[in-house]
Amino acid sequence: MTRYFARRVLTSVGVALGVLVFTFSMLHLAPGDPVIAMLGRQAATPERIEALRGELGLDRPLPVQFADYLGGVLRGELGTSIQTRRPVAGAIAEQLPSTLQLMLAAMLVAVSIGAVVGILSATRAGTRLDRSLTVGSLAAVSVPSFWLALLLILVFAVGLGWLPAAASSGDLRGLVLPALALGIGEGAILARLIRANLVEQLTGAHIDAARARGLRERRVVGVYALRNAMLPVVTIIGLQFGYLLAGSVVIETIFARQGLGRLAVQAVSAQDFPLAQGIVLVMALTYVAINTLTDLAYVWLDPRVRL
Repeated sequence: MTRYFARRVLTSVGVALGVLVFTFSMLHLAPGDPVIAMLGRQAATPERIEALRGELGLDRPLPVQFADYLGGVLRGELGTSIQTRRPVAGAIAEQLPSTLQLMLAAMLVAVSIGAVVGILSATRAGTRLDRSLTVGSLAAVSVPSFWLALLLILVFAVGLGWLPAAASSGDLRGLVLPALALGIGEGAILARLIRANLVEQLTGAHIDAARARGLRERRVVGVYALRNAMLPVVTIIGLQFGYLLAGSVVIETIFARQGLGRLAVQAVSAQDFPLAQGIVLVMALTYVAINTLTDLAYVWLDPRVRL
């Protein structure tokens, strides 16, 4: 167990280092001169260009720049926003809790829908209910999240007036529609996967043996079948956190909700390269951390993984 844990953590450290190299390269691989893009062509005088290059450290050799960037990241310093003149780390720290709140709420919606629909479909495979739920899941997967968000606003905010279309991050009522828009499609994916794996497990010999011992059907499905069917589902859940993080960019913009996604849109629109660079780094490292935790969860579900 310890060896598996150490090996997986070392692998994640290597991936994180690759992420650091990629985010550092963003500023240098961007088309054109990023300094001129930040200043604007009319305001880009030679004196101001040189001053901004010195401020960003772009006038030093590339290895020195990367060493400074790596040291800053390890200290929690991600530079200064060109637009607001505030530390990038502070701006991200203010918006990250709102995005994490939205991601967790959307994942709760996805897991709830996936578990309920997937188990009902699998335990009633071939029935009219199973066919109806399968068609509904396929429709939910096919609907883009931004279109679903606009539909939810039209029905529940404009038409019925039950929920606000835009609200602050601390208002739980304002969290409902964004979480539904972001989580319904992912829940449909989980439902289809849980159904397929559970149907396969329910036809296994170990399930027949459990039923022959007189165990209740609820225990047979919940303990002997569902746990074995969850291993590939955990993989998808880990990946879905990354999709939710990326989807928050659109959803937070539509619902005028503060968060990391909306901050990223503002940074790109303002050509604020240090802020955009910091946001990409935080999002990527969050995704790496979630995938590491997902791999470690395999050991709890199936101890054979560590072998």
